[in-house]
Amino acid sequence: MYVTPLNTDLLFEEAQKESLYLKLIEQLNKDFNLANEGVDFPMSISPEELKIQLHEKIYRLIQYKFAEYLNLLYVIDVSEDEVKKLDGSDLVVLAEDVAFLILKREWQKVWFRNNFK
Repeated sequence: MYVTPLNTDLLFEEAQKESLYLKLIEQLNKDFNLANEGVDFPMSISPEELKIQLHEKIYRLIQYKFAEYLNLLYVIDVSEDEVKKLDGSDLVVLAEDVAFLILKREWQKVWFRNNFK
């Protein structure tokens, strides 16, 4: 049964436990490229480094390319309601929260594809 992770570390733990961490990286790369925001997270990237790089990418998008940031959220299909609930007063915290929402949605796609193909 799918259980929504409570934070990034638990999400990565679950992905590794189910041997789906590499699929998660593939899904991130695929969706970022679909949104024309090319990233190329290497398959060898550690969860901690992925978390940092994703956070930095989202921060830069919010700061400098807001329309592209919104397009990325649309392509990934991040819940608009969840984004609206976030506190946008601190951009660093906002970027971290959005990065988690992105990971959560991508993990959901990977998990369902793996369990219901």
